[in-house]
Amino acid sequence: MHKLERFYFPFFMALFMSCIMSFVLTALHMGFSSELFTKWLEAWSVAFMVAFPAVVFVAPVVLKICTALKSKTK
Repeated sequence: MHKLERFYFPFFMALFMSCIMSFVLTALHMGFSSELFTKWLEAWSVAFMVAFPAVVFVAPVVLKICTALKSKTK
């Protein structure tokens, strides 16, 4: 189960973060227009394809940094 956690945590993190960020940026760029939903879905699909692999590779680095900081603050 631990091996799967390496992928499902980044999957959901990338899913939600790319959803939120792409919506906010698309809405800021376009305003609330009739095309917002369509353009947001296009942006989200690209954002997720970038975010998922990025989180898979970056999360272990962040974990190491957090572990190192935690040990220094004890």
